[in-house]
Amino acid sequence: MKKGMDKKAEGNKKKAPARETQKAPEDLYAKRVERAAADRHARKQRPFPACSFEEALDFAKQIFTFGSGQPVRRLLIFDHIGKSSESGPSRQLITNSNKYGLIEGGYQAEFLKLTQKGARAVDDEIPRREQAKARAELAVLDIPVFNQLYEKFCGSKLPPRAALIDAASDFSIPTELGEECVDTFIVNVRFAGLLQTLSGSERLITLDHFLDSLPASGVGNTPRIAHTFEGAGGALITASSAEFEKTCFYITPIGDEGSEQRKHSDLFLGSIVEPAMDQFGLKVIRADAIDKPGTITRQIIDYILRSRLVIADLSFHNPNVFYELAIRHAAKLPIVQIIRLSERVPFDLNQMRTIRIDTSDIYSLVPKIESYRSEIASQTRRVLEDPTSSDNPISTFAPSLTVTIG
Repeated sequence: MKKGMDKKAEGNKKKAPARETQKAPEDLYAKRVERAAADRHARKQRPFPACSFEEALDFAKQIFTFGSGQPVRRLLIFDHIGKSSESGPSRQLITNSNKYGLIEGGYQAEFLKLTQKGARAVDDEIPRREQAKARAELAVLDIPVFNQLYEKFCGSKLPPRAALIDAASDFSIPTELGEECVDTFIVNVRFAGLLQTLSGSERLITLDHFLDSLPASGVGNTPRIAHTFEGAGGALITASSAEFEKTCFYITPIGDEGSEQRKHSDLFLGSIVEPAMDQFGLKVIRADAIDKPGTITRQIIDYILRSRLVIADLSFHNPNVFYELAIRHAAKLPIVQIIRLSERVPFDLNQMRTIRIDTSDIYSLVPKIESYRSEIASQTRRVLEDPTSSDNPISTFAPSLTVTIG
């Protein structure tokens, strides 16, 4: 009798993982938030900001515009941009803006104000060179580890990731933070204009070289540098055996075999999205790789609601993509958005950070592939570490909305 009970208990243990994937989205969401918080608590303190400089700069611009350059009340500025002043993402935004030297005042301060250099970085009325210099200093040169990496490789081609990570470890960056440090560094030097395509490859140039390339006269609006990718195949997987916690579901316009949309999707999947997910141990699944009899829509919705991450490609303004993205928004689960540089981000989504990829020609795309991978990885790391860090229109205006699966 005891032997039979032992076998039954053993059978129950084997079935447990299968039941785990049947949890409602809000249960998975709570579990992921709890796990991410525990990981952050256990992780060593970052000696660099936990977001890209561009994201912090956008917040500084809001402060500058709202207060006409004067200090602003913390509660009022977050009400102005439609965010809760006490939320985790808002506190993190203030912390990172402080680390970049853009603002003064913590997340409990009554007032937030721009630093002198922060004001120069966002004021479009000052000479362009002065603004560009302030941005480069704040984004790279004033962050010790970024400055060390920059000084080590300045004047050379952007080295392989492994070389950058190894160099970061020489500068006392813990092993578990190496990937994140390098991703943020690449995104920042690119935004600051210190990483440019020369002679067919991306090279780190001196600040003087960059400033000399700007017009001697003229004001602000330092040009942003765009973003880009190759095809992929892969074995079909079945939804019944999918490990959703190790899955990144790729929402993308697929199109018919040989169509422009299919070639585009294959290019992005194989050259950018999949390589960017390698460091996270996430398997990238596209809808046409789901091989299970039944209603395809139900299977797709399973992946949308249960995958640990969704990357949504807004290129071609495909209605199915927007429909699927809205479901993920309603579930308040982590998302990264990408789009071709030549296309407009729809109004309802343009408040969410979207990676823009330049596919105008092969000469624009190929040299920047590594940078695009780093930008996707950087955003992925943020939303996985803190699933609440990425607000969307639904979570902002209907915070009590919950989604369940019957």
